[in-house]
Amino acid sequence: MKTYKIAVMGGDGTGPEVTAEAVKVMDAAAGKFKFKVEKVNFDFGGERYKRTGEILPDSAVEEFKKFDAILLGAIGHPDVAPGILEKGILLKLRFALDQYINLRPVRLFPGVETPIKDKGPKEIDYVVVRENSGDAYTGAGGFTMKGTPHEVAVQTAVYSRVQVERCLRYSFDYARKYGKKARGVGPENTLGLVGKTNVLTYIYDLWERAFHEIGKKEYPDIRRDYYHVDATCMWMVKNPEWFDVLVTGNMFGDIITDLGAMTQGGMGIAAGGNINPNGVSMFEPIGGSAPKYTGQGVINPLAAICAMQMMLQSLGEETAAQKVEEAVKFVTANKLKSMAAGKMGYSTSQVGDLVAEKTIE
Repeated sequence: MKTYKIAVMGGDGTGPEVTAEAVKVMDAAAGKFKFKVEKVNFDFGGERYKRTGEILPDSAVEEFKKFDAILLGAIGHPDVAPGILEKGILLKLRFALDQYINLRPVRLFPGVETPIKDKGPKEIDYVVVRENSGDAYTGAGGFTMKGTPHEVAVQTAVYSRVQVERCLRYSFDYARKYGKKARGVGPENTLGLVGKTNVLTYIYDLWERAFHEIGKKEYPDIRRDYYHVDATCMWMVKNPEWFDVLVTGNMFGDIITDLGAMTQGGMGIAAGGNINPNGVSMFEPIGGSAPKYTGQGVINPLAAICAMQMMLQSLGEETAAQKVEEAVKFVTANKLKSMAAGKMGYSTSQVGDLVAEKTIE
């Protein structure tokens, strides 16, 4: 029986509540599909920072490297200035663990409302691969004459060929394994590059050249498309059914995945993974810590459960992951009155129970 070591970090606000339900479903899946999970809890977040002044020591990063994956609840505390925890925990882990892929499924589950008229689960069914280590997020830049009328701020987007190629290869591999043809819901597997080659003529020239060179030579079975990012935003609303797997840089990926999350029903169902294909990956719900709902038992845990489902898939527990996804779809289609906090018709714990019970049927 295979055993996985999982680091569990509930974080702030309602993060520990939704993480508890994800762990509940994970334990149910482990029992059903005959694998073991060893869990170690970490309390990094706003309360620890307020108590000790410590955000995330380097020793913790080294400890995380010993795990198979990290399951994260949420980071963000109302008493801590924005950016301190996010940079000190999330970005630090992403860079230190070289989690160079941010994987964001955009899939509308049955029974979940979308603001897009006349679109349903059949149309809203694609995945965004966001490069997670480069672009303007590297911190390259600075100020000159700060605080004066002549102040200049520079923040430089940076990409290396290595960063681009490894992201593209991951994306092609993902399209080959999980694209619409592979899942039996489309005629072909397609990878679309989202860029801005008409303005960002250096960075996205590099991306586009590498995209076609690698695709033509190594992935001739994958159809290749190119979309400008502004057009992509329009089509995500007007014709989401055009998309299969999208790949893009860090900044554009940050923007379009939040748009995608709203089209799939909001932050209560959106999940993502920060992935190092050869190392330790971290999975999290996309919504924030929602501190105003802390301790009330009304927050929706499905995004955290879906993040855990992505974790199982990345660990190779494909059957268990599929069963959890089917269980979530059953619950959204047949049980929940709404995805909103306090309006689901069930408590946070009860929603976790419903998914766990359906997982082991």
